[in-house]
Parts: sequence; C-alpha cells; structure tokens
Amino acid sequence: MEWIACHSLFRSRFQTQLLTVFAAVVLALAAVGIYGVVGYSVNQRRHEIGIRLALGARQRDILKMIVLQGMGLATTGVVIGLAGAFALTRLMKDLLFGVNASDPLTFGVIALILTLIALLACYFAARRATKVDPLVAMRHE
Repeated sequence: MEWIACHSLFRSRFQTQLLTVFAAVVLALAAVGIYGVVGYSVNQRRHEIGIRLALGARQRDILKMIVLQGMGLATTGVVIGLAGAFALTRLMKDLLFGVNASDPLTFGVIALILTLIALLACYFAARRATKVDPLVAMRHE
C-alpha cells in the first residue's frame, strides 16, 4: 500500500519540485533585474547625484532617495503581481495539497519575500550611488 500511495503522488510531487526550482530561478532573476534597472538609473543620474553631493547632500540622503524610488517601482510590481496571481489561482488548485489556492498567508509571505529582495537589490545599487565622486561626475559630461 505504501508503494502504491508513493507512486500515485509521484507526478504531483515532481511537478511541485519543478515549480519550486523555477520559482527560485525566477526570484534570482528578479533580484538581478531590479539591481540592474536601479543600477542603470543610478548610472544615468550620475551627474545629478554628483551635483547633489557637491552642494552638500549627505550620502545618507542619496541612499534614501535611490532606495525610495526603486522601492516605489518594486511595490507597484508586487501589487500588480499579487493581483495577477490571485486571478490565476484556479489554474494552481490541482497542484496544491493542504493549502488553499488563495491562502492569504501564502500571498503575504511571498509579497514580503519579494519586497525584501527588492529592498536589498535597491540598497546595493544605491550604495554604489553614494560612492560617486562629485568632481568626476561633473567632469564626465
């Protein structure tokens, strides 16, 4: 009976494990993508950041500005993603065991994880922005 029960759930377990691997890869790609977009934005605004630093802005202020702007975009993305995921829960009902497809705790935890990863990516890109030398940034253009 154990063998029959194990083999009857094999396909569902394999699909779940495959989805877990894909989710981890997507999470890593999202972190790299957010870092890349915020890093590109910082690179495009290097002259502005240099002027702000030359006029007396503290590194903490630059860090806060970049992180808040990046998190605004990330929060918008998380909200849109949650709405899309909630709309597509009907497709996932067959793959879930012991969890409701629209479980609020699961949605909350995933939103929190995505927000924390976005925060880390924005923070590291913003740290790079605080290292801009005002003289070099102003000479660059």
